[in-house]
Amino acid sequence: MKTTKFLSVAAVAVAATVALAGCSTGGSGSGSGGSDSAAASCKPSSGKVTLDFTTWVPNMDKVVDIWNKENPDIQVKVSIVANGNSGTYQNFFNQLKAKQAPDIGQVEYDTLPAFRVQGGLEDIGACSGISAAKKDFSDGLWNQVTFGESKSVYAVPQDSGPMALYYRKDLFEQAGIPVPKTWDEYAKAAEEIKAKGGNITNFAKGDVNQFAGLVSQAGGQWFSNSGDKWDVNLTDSASKKVADYWQGLIDKKLVNTVPSFTDQWNAAYDSGQDWTWVSAVWGANTISSGAPSTSGKWAVAPMPQWKSGESKSAAWGGSSNVVFAGSKHPAEASKFLVWLNTSTEALSALNKEANLYPASSTGADLPALTQGLPFYGDQKIYEEFASAAKDIQPFTWGPTMTQTYADVSDGFGAAASGSGTLEDALKSGQSKTIAALEAQSIPVKG
Repeated sequence: MKTTKFLSVAAVAVAATVALAGCSTGGSGSGSGGSDSAAASCKPSSGKVTLDFTTWVPNMDKVVDIWNKENPDIQVKVSIVANGNSGTYQNFFNQLKAKQAPDIGQVEYDTLPAFRVQGGLEDIGACSGISAAKKDFSDGLWNQVTFGESKSVYAVPQDSGPMALYYRKDLFEQAGIPVPKTWDEYAKAAEEIKAKGGNITNFAKGDVNQFAGLVSQAGGQWFSNSGDKWDVNLTDSASKKVADYWQGLIDKKLVNTVPSFTDQWNAAYDSGQDWTWVSAVWGANTISSGAPSTSGKWAVAPMPQWKSGESKSAAWGGSSNVVFAGSKHPAEASKFLVWLNTSTEALSALNKEANLYPASSTGADLPALTQGLPFYGDQKIYEEFASAAKDIQPFTWGPTMTQTYADVSDGFGAAASGSGTLEDALKSGQSKTIAALEAQSIPVKG
């Protein structure tokens, strides 16, 4: 969501209290609350159906009203709750254990693996309309909901967090510094900005999911699943490259290191101390609300690239809609979710009622997303994010992301203060992630 930060925050920690047969088992007929063989073939139910849908998207009931009026035989009952990190995820797990989960729920991309390893998700890949919906989403987003599998689908993407470069256009122009198109140019600009008393950006030591996006853009892959075991690699060559790059900026004191999304962080941007932010589409509102005195002075450009001429992007945040294991109506739930997340009718309503930035490529043509914004000098910034969304690089999340984020964040904080390095933090985070997986009886490769 572009209007809030919570969609980019790591998922709530959930202890695996059930024995796991491996990650290949989620969904139909397996795990906690697994459904019968009808779900595997995704046969439509007979007669009128009512679906329970739990979400934290504001005003979702108004959007669902449109569906209910047009589909009398498939009615959707909405429950709008607190976001996942405020207790809803834990409620979902408790409901799955008691076999009382709603048919449909909202789950962030980096939380999907936690549900899958506990058999909490239906595989809706065989449901009508699901495979056809693939064309509406970038390969990177589709990978998030399929875990890289060719036929299985565990969710339908809802909103996205494509990343780009927010920058103070006025300051760059006044200083005669070109807007960086590559990471080498970004580092050079950092030197020039420092000489003028500013910082090119703030290193988000507590937002490891932003760093994961940077790794994704560089071609890294922290997790992969071979069907029965997880491979953990937070120290691959791409991760090391990104860590070494930002470590260099930290060592030269070219970046700010205050805690993100605090008054101090806002003040650095509002005063012109910090000049850029590599962030997601939802950051547009974060900057405008946190740095109000800079209205009209910002612009958006593509993320800097590792190789000149490339156009690779990444995602930071976003949610999907899942059909929980045990649902008696996966076919009807899938039909509703395809409508909700790919139709112009639904996407227009979601944008109007909830300011939601859609994951579907269809949403790029919504009127609200094709207009210039005064805060950004009347630039049509969403066109930049629409382009970025097409170039999001595939990235698979692991099943214990909260633990991984927390462990790496501790090391990042130490590195930012001059104790240890970012690479040290990744090495430590990898060891602790593997230990956490093994402690939860989740099979690990190697």
